[in-house]
Amino acid sequence: MFPATRRFRRAPLAPAALALLLLIFLAAPAALARQLTEEQAVQVMDQLSAKAFPADEPGAAVIVVKNGRTILRKGYGMADMELGVKVEPDMVFRLGSITKQFTGAAVLLLAEQGKLSLTDDITKHLPDFPVGGRQITVEHLLTHTSGIKSYTSIPAWLGMWRKDMTLTELIDLFKNEPADFAPGERWAYNNSGYVLLGAIIEKVSGQSYEEFLRRQIFEPLGMKHTYYGSASRLIPRRVPGYTRGREGFENAAYLSMTQPYAAGSLLSNVDDLALWDAALYTERPLKQASLQKAFTPYKLKDGTPTGYGYGWSRSAYEGRTVIEHGGGINGFRTSAVRLPDDRVFVAVLSNSDSGPSSPDDLAIRLAALAIGKPVGEPKPAALQAADLAALAGVYDIQGGDGAYTVRAEGGRLTIQRRGGRQPAFPLSATEFAFADAPLDRLVFTKDAAGKVTGLRVTQRFGPPTVAARTDKPVPTERVAIKLAPEVLERYAGVYELAPTFSINVTRRGGQLFAQATGQPEFEVFPESETMFFLKVVEAQLEFKRDAGGKVTGLVLHQGGRQVPGAKVK
Repeated sequence: MFPATRRFRRAPLAPAALALLLLIFLAAPAALARQLTEEQAVQVMDQLSAKAFPADEPGAAVIVVKNGRTILRKGYGMADMELGVKVEPDMVFRLGSITKQFTGAAVLLLAEQGKLSLTDDITKHLPDFPVGGRQITVEHLLTHTSGIKSYTSIPAWLGMWRKDMTLTELIDLFKNEPADFAPGERWAYNNSGYVLLGAIIEKVSGQSYEEFLRRQIFEPLGMKHTYYGSASRLIPRRVPGYTRGREGFENAAYLSMTQPYAAGSLLSNVDDLALWDAALYTERPLKQASLQKAFTPYKLKDGTPTGYGYGWSRSAYEGRTVIEHGGGINGFRTSAVRLPDDRVFVAVLSNSDSGPSSPDDLAIRLAALAIGKPVGEPKPAALQAADLAALAGVYDIQGGDGAYTVRAEGGRLTIQRRGGRQPAFPLSATEFAFADAPLDRLVFTKDAAGKVTGLRVTQRFGPPTVAARTDKPVPTERVAIKLAPEVLERYAGVYELAPTFSINVTRRGGQLFAQATGQPEFEVFPESETMFFLKVVEAQLEFKRDAGGKVTGLVLHQGGRQVPGAKVK
């Protein structure tokens, strides 16, 4: 979150968004507890969407389809903040990682045509890619289980957003990075895998990725408003993207569309996505047998289901299957949810990458209303402080992927991994819910004697995360010290960590605030004269001074990385 190092997929919400979402979560009207008529349900959908995307902020196009009938199709908020143009439902948005389902479909089409197999070693099609003796299959790429380093998590990538890259240059960015794990052993969301899938599509078909999708999918289905991203092409009804800056919303940072490629470069509107969803119930362009494979969660070598197929994730709500994918890319966040048991489809395409509202959260709420099973108000359990204290501790994540820190503080429970702390609300003595993800759950496990042994976090997207309780002490809280306003003033300025990524530091009275590109502003607290920390995110800023005491730069410490930045203003 600070900075954002993983793009093209749905992103976790900033802590600043929790307050608004909690209000929506807890303020569900009592009427939702009873069966609503379709007209009433649509009214509630409209109210939720209007609340999520205020009229004077970047907005969203929303569509809800049930049994082939469009029951809600509307724009909310602003399409163009500078021209004062409101969102209309036919407008075109960047999709981000919704792109991945089209890439998966393209691969399956080639498999149906006998031009490749999902069990093919990727070196059969990309012989120059260094696999280091590992057997990586096409299916590993589709399911985020290859272990290849995702290039959007490489710090150097932050400085390359504006560069137009050839496919070879893009692959060169990550091909020699060490593997994160052996193929099939773990699941980790991976944009590099989908870049390689795009390369395989081009190699096998003899067409560009863009041309193959246009000829094989978009044109046959009448998807006239779906495009491969381009900064120079004139795209009718395209909306600009925004991010939250120091003084409100501003234009999103530029990102060359050569970089997201087959992982996230498509644009579309809600109408075309509805056409696509309708086609997924037919034998065109893909056979149902292929689609069922795409919708079936892949299993790791140890048999653990990942919750993810070939470009779609799969979960359940009220006994219904939920097939979905979200997207997050500079200036945009998106979500497309289908409930095939009820023939319900929802798309929410927004032109802001920094909320406060989450298209993922809104989309599932709209889908739930469409099937007459609205996401209701949680029924919190009453737990004593001692009950919460018994759950506090450090829990090592299975597979060596870090740890969760659980704290009991102020009469509530919080859980933290790499980012900010999330409050968790008790549904029972061992089960907790989250305000910003009402369908996700945190469940603690106990042994026969009642001792807490571990926890399990289940999410709509990806496999559950299992962690074992350790004897490690909960990390000591950082203690802030007081610094004089004149000392804080020395640090005010702009620090460039990459050509497209900077941190703006400002002083207001006796407080210091930092705002990274595309991120909300957070207060930073001094623990020494040069080292500051954030409370909402596990990150520190270390200011650097020259021999004369002049501040020359800073170092961002986060996630085991140290990223330097020079003071440029």
